[in-house]
Amino acid sequence: MLHRPRIISLGMSLEASVYSPAVTRIDQFERTEGESYFAYYPFFGADSPLRTRADWTALVHYRSIPGGPVPADDYRTMTETLLAAVKNSLRNEGPVDGVLYDIHGAMSVIGTDDPEGELIARIRQLVGPDALISASMDLHGNVSHQLASTVNLITCHRLAPHEDALDTVERAATNLVDRLLGPRRSDPVITAWIPVPILLPGEKTSTRVEPAKSLYALVGQVENRPGVLDAGIWTGYAWADEPRNHAVVVVTGDDREAVAESAELLASSFWRVRNDFTFVAPTGTFDDCLNAAIHSSARPFFISDSGDNPTAGGAGDVTGTLRDLLRNPEVSEASVEVVYASIPDHAAVDACIAAGVGGPVTLSVGAIVDDTVAPAAKITGTVEHIVHGDPAADTEVVVRSGGLRVILTRRRKPYHLESDFTRNGIDARTADIVVVKIGYLEPELFDMAADWLMALTPGGVDQDLSRLAHNRIIRPLVPFDEVTTIPDLSARIL
Repeated sequence: MLHRPRIISLGMSLEASVYSPAVTRIDQFERTEGESYFAYYPFFGADSPLRTRADWTALVHYRSIPGGPVPADDYRTMTETLLAAVKNSLRNEGPVDGVLYDIHGAMSVIGTDDPEGELIARIRQLVGPDALISASMDLHGNVSHQLASTVNLITCHRLAPHEDALDTVERAATNLVDRLLGPRRSDPVITAWIPVPILLPGEKTSTRVEPAKSLYALVGQVENRPGVLDAGIWTGYAWADEPRNHAVVVVTGDDREAVAESAELLASSFWRVRNDFTFVAPTGTFDDCLNAAIHSSARPFFISDSGDNPTAGGAGDVTGTLRDLLRNPEVSEASVEVVYASIPDHAAVDACIAAGVGGPVTLSVGAIVDDTVAPAAKITGTVEHIVHGDPAADTEVVVRSGGLRVILTRRRKPYHLESDFTRNGIDARTADIVVVKIGYLEPELFDMAADWLMALTPGGVDQDLSRLAHNRIIRPLVPFDEVTTIPDLSARIL
């Protein structure tokens, strides 16, 4: 009878900006384990090939939407919980053959430079040198030498926006099971790791446009080479300030020469186009974008408030753009209909609930967490809609002031889907302008937009990296420095 390998899965997923005054505490993480973890992924159904080919145990996984860094005590508590779960599993169920390490890769922890690398090193000590570890990551994560040299298999997204997020985890799990059941189970996996001195915001490396489109297409070609198991390009996370924050290429496989050559091809290809990356949409100040949108005939016209994007780590309550809208005469006189999504403010939400739908309100909203850009915004208007129960927002309220409808939330929430608007009684397709706190538009919004501009606004994930105080990244680094000499892009075999 074919041996069914025993595999445990666990991890911590967070993308955290050190330039946001927010912190991400343990109570902001969703904790899953067992079937609640497997329920995240359709390919992990009870009768799925992945589940039936191996004996899976889902230990603890912590997951949060992007935010600020994690305090040291909270990280320590989560780490000790994860390690205790591994110890209990080993004690009660015996040794493991494999580990699925499900992470994002851009977690920032106060006082710790490489939280994901440190955690997997401690897990390795528990499971032993013979267990195979497969890591699934976001391409905006960071692959330190410690992380790359501790895991055996590693993969990341190949699309930005991350329409392949589920595919990435499935690939990491499938690679692990295939290896454990394959003829080369006991052979060491060869890993080539190449740091690339580039660190760009995700909005300059979207795979919708060149050069990232062709660069990431090359990843799939490399993966299909004989002797190669997987390949990845990590662009890194631009809103943290640690030595590991830079791009990395990793290729794994069984043929040392093929693995090294493939990694060097990807790294040199990335370096060759380093100066060709541009923003995924036309950009400008918010005032420039708003003026262009007002005078455009394209409807709906989307504007990204990119500097306070909660899906990249922004606090989500920066009020600069909202204040600009409130004092714009076309908006206040309702000659232009604008939807604004969104501002988290639990006290303002409570005041709207007290007033009820149709009730007048005068509110002070936002700038509770991040008041570094602008103070709270003053809104006088009418409550149009109240809805409860969204898993992220908890409660959502729509307040109208002139031609502006502002979505207020009890908790921070990104707005990526058309249903996010229709749930709030808003047909975004009929609006003149839709302002979203986001970087590149997610697929549904991208398809809805008749036109689109990205406002280079200040905030915790400011797209203008020169305005941020990076001082611990390894220099020289593009685009912070003009690098005129070709760096060492030879493969480091781990």
